[in-house]
This record gives sequence, structure tokens and C-alpha cells, in this order.
Amino acid sequence: MSRAWTADQGDGTYRNPVLAGDWSDPDVVRVGEDYYLTASSFGRVPGLPLLHSRDLVNWSLIGHALERLDPAGESGGPRHDCGVWAPSLRYSGGRFWIFYGDPDRGIHQISARDIRGPWTEPHLLKAGKGLIDPCPLWDEESGEAYLVHAWAKSRSGVKNRLTGHRMSPDGRTLLDEGKVIVDGDLIPGWFTLEGPKLYRHDGWFWIFAPAGGVETGWQGALRSREFFGPYEERVVLRQGRTGVNGPHQGGWVRTQTGQDWFLHFQARGAYGRVVHLQPMRWTRETGGGWPVIGDAGEPVSVHRKPDLPPQPVTAPVCDDSFPGGRYGRQWQWAAEPRAGWTVPHSGDGLLTTCVRTADAHDLRRVANVLVQRFPAPEFTATVDLTLGSRAVGAKAGFAVLGDAFSWIGLERDADGGLRLVHRYAETVADSERDAEYSRPVPDGGRARLRIEVSARARCRFSADTGDGPRPSGEVFAAVPWRWVGAQLALFATAPPGAGPAGTALFSDFRINA
Repeated sequence: MSRAWTADQGDGTYRNPVLAGDWSDPDVVRVGEDYYLTASSFGRVPGLPLLHSRDLVNWSLIGHALERLDPAGESGGPRHDCGVWAPSLRYSGGRFWIFYGDPDRGIHQISARDIRGPWTEPHLLKAGKGLIDPCPLWDEESGEAYLVHAWAKSRSGVKNRLTGHRMSPDGRTLLDEGKVIVDGDLIPGWFTLEGPKLYRHDGWFWIFAPAGGVETGWQGALRSREFFGPYEERVVLRQGRTGVNGPHQGGWVRTQTGQDWFLHFQARGAYGRVVHLQPMRWTRETGGGWPVIGDAGEPVSVHRKPDLPPQPVTAPVCDDSFPGGRYGRQWQWAAEPRAGWTVPHSGDGLLTTCVRTADAHDLRRVANVLVQRFPAPEFTATVDLTLGSRAVGAKAGFAVLGDAFSWIGLERDADGGLRLVHRYAETVADSERDAEYSRPVPDGGRARLRIEVSARARCRFSADTGDGPRPSGEVFAAVPWRWVGAQLALFATAPPGAGPAGTALFSDFRINA
């Protein structure tokens, strides 16, 4: 099994990022000797990815906590910048808890006895627009439970403040109307305060929260003797002399050996929000200490691994042979999936229906698109495709998908023939257009499609239809969605019309660094 990026250098050190893919807004919890991480999934389904590690460096994807984003099925097409924002992962009372904000609906929580589920159905804890980044705290000192959350100005007209509530211990009811416990407008130089993570330590309530914006901000820490404040603040991690812009929100975890570590993200354009691991310690000061993260408050690029038992070098899986016609957990749909998008069969390969849609000219609006993250700064991805559909205009392909997109694949023409095509759209307003002249392919033939991604997310497309690999079109510069990195995507569509649309078969998906 190939791995496009590993953080473990095999000599007792690691390199950042420890997760080179788009694992936005990470939060982490330790249970015994195991570490678990979740992240934002926005409009992709399934949502709330779950990762596991035993050393905070080598991570594997073990599943998702949210099988459906919208059980009522009201969302329809893709909602790229909506859905699940900035979850918090906690363990209390023998249960795992995830609290997350849907900026258009409110704050939800789910829980499970086992990290692999089953997870409860989402419970709407606080309804409203613009309620984001929730984090609970079960205070073992007092027996009280609390919740803190931030605000999205795009939905509420409010930002740069944190609101706190008392909460019932079962996490189902807020016990008061809430109060602004930190107003970022009153902190000189602070703006866009968000992403709070709530802790209890050394007799203080602690809120770890970034400010200053995703691209150029910093990580702050705030403390108070009382949950409702007043809080004092410090900047505890900034870019400084490093190349790690942001650095943005994440979570603190203490190992079973007593070491403290902080996981946070860095926004890297088309690559999305990659995850860094920083050492952390506490100062000793009169009146209580403060956290110091990284190397004297600046991110590290290489560091000694945590003092934990050695683990096999691993990273989230990318490759997929689609055994038994099933896709791996690394894949997500661009929208709420519907029955019939894939066809069960006994062999290997993903048999997908060419779903009829009027939006086939714009992959950003197509629901039945299967996506996974860019796994590394530089890599090559390949997949085999056979287009079985006889419907005129049916097409299937391999894409780089963001606010702009480019794809290469097969299309059924008006004469019933099969053609290799390469198309792209540069801006949100564009429909797709040809990147290169199409060429005929033997009917029933298979195309080996290839996307080579180099530094700065430059993408070169090529295909082998039986006469050797041939490059196609010019280099395509991948771009992110609004909050999400560019994605590798598989799709199969057909124009609106009567009659069966047929199928396409994807097989042998591989990533090589």
C-alpha cells in the first residue's frame, strides 16, 4: 500500500505537517493509550472523519461519525461551504462526544460508547444561524457542564466574540440564555476570534482560540478563575520567522507520560488545511502559568517524537482497488448520497451509474461526485476507467475539483463512438470547455487516467488508451473551495433524457509520491 506522505522520519523525529491532507479545524482527545482526532467535513458525506493514533505522529482513518449530513434529505445538491464546521471531540462519562456547528441551522451534538459507533442521531442543542465552533466541558472539580461557541458573521452579522452557557450533564439542554464571555473587540489588535477549545487546568478555565484570520493570524490562550470571566489573554503561537502562516485552531492533549502537545492547522491554499503537531509546556509564574507552544511560541518543522511506545509508520490510506465494488472510507460524496449511484457487484472496481443531470457541464454543481483529499504536496494519482454507458453525452472522468476544475475521461458521442476528452473551467462563472482536442477511443476500451501534481498544486493530465501515456492540455493550477482544499474526484453523468443512463467502471486507484 503506497503512502504519499508520512511524518515519521524513522529516527525518533517527525516532520510537520503530521497530516498533509485537508483535515480542517482538528480536535484531539486521549482515551487511555489511544488518541483520536476529528475535523470539519463541511458539505461532504459521510461527515466528521475519525482518525486514530498511538503516538500523535502516525495516523490512520478509522471511519466517520456522521453517516448522513441531512437525514431529511432536504439539501439536494452540493453545499460546499456549509454543513459541518469545526467540531470538538471529547470523552466523558464513558462516552465519546462530538459537538459541531452547522452555520445555517445551529449547534448539534452526537455521542457513542465506542469511537467506531454506532453514533447517536444529531441532537440540535442550540438553534440559530451563525452559531459555530462549539466546545463542551465537563468540569470534574465542580460537576458542572459548560459550552462555549463562536459566531459566523456571514450568517449572524456577529463575529469576534465567544458566548458561554451552562449545560446539562447529558449535553442535551442549555441551562441559560448565554453570555458573551470574551469580546475580541475589547482586546487591542485582536480580530476574528473563533475556534474556541475549552479546558480546566490548574484551577483555571482555559480557552485556546485563534484570532487574526486563517491565513495570517495567531493562536491565543485565555484564562479565568470563573467560567463566565473575566478572561485575560496571551498569544501563545505565531508564525514568527517560520513559513507556517496562521497558525490556526486546534487542540491540546496531555499524553499518558505527562507530556503536553498541541495539534493545529495551517491553511495551504489548494492543499487545504494541513495539521501540525507542536510540543507544548507550561511556564511557572506567580499567579499561575501559561502555555508555551512550539519553539518559544513559533512552529517547529522537525522535532523529537512524543515519549510514547514506537509505532509502525503509517498515514491515512489513499489507494483503492474497490474490492467487491465498495469504495474505501477515504472517499466522500460531494452531496447527500442517493440509492443507485453505485451498483453492487462481486468483482473489484467501482461500478457507478451515469446519473442524468442538467448540471453535467459544471462539476461544482453535480451531486454524485466521489472525492478525496490531496494527500501530499507532490504526488501522482492514476485510475482505470471503462465507460459502458451507450447514452449519447454520457461521460465519466477523473478530476481536480475546486472553485475551478479540470478533468480527463471518456464521453459517448452522437454517433455512438467513444472519445477521450479533457475539459476545464477557470472561474466559478465558467462552464467547462475543452482543454485539448478530443480523440476517438476503441469502443469498450479502457483508459488509464493520470494526474501529476507538482509544487504549488500544478496539475498535469495524461491518459493511456492503449497506445502509451500521452499528456493532455496545459498545466492546470488547482485552487481551493471557499473553506476546503482542492480534491481528487471521480464522476459519471449523462444528460437529461429518457431511458437508462448506463454505467462506468473505475478500478485500481493509486497514489505515488
